[in-house]
Amino acid sequence: MGTWGTGPFDNDTAADFANALDDAEPEACEALIRGVLIRTIDATGYLTEAEEAVAAAALIAAQCPGGEPVDTSYGPETSMPMFPSGLRALADEALARVVSDAAGPASDWVDPEDWTHWRSALTRLRAVLAPPPPFIALFDVQP
Repeated sequence: MGTWGTGPFDNDTAADFANALDDAEPEACEALIRGVLIRTIDATGYLTEAEEAVAAAALIAAQCPGGEPVDTSYGPETSMPMFPSGLRALADEALARVVSDAAGPASDWVDPEDWTHWRSALTRLRAVLAPPPPFIALFDVQP
């Protein structure tokens, strides 16, 4: 069937990744997620695990302040363990790599509106994973 929607688990590959997470022991989930993120960041050429990286990033973002829960029938059915905060930067970097890959998932969209929705979803995930640093005044200027 391939890709049927713009959500992080709305494709066969990501749904299979969710099944692998469901089949894994809870302590192995972090390693599966970390592995797919690192392989996506380090990949040269075609990103073979881009869909899994997007799904992994969505699971991490769901645990962050402002993150949206993953509530799709294609996502993992089991609860995910709490992921270490260090995975946030890896997830953001993997998403940056996916977004910048012109031959990857972005090229799969036939309908430009779907591509726009998918790209917006990745932008929202990245905003949750790597929010802008808080503004800190360096000087207290008195009038």
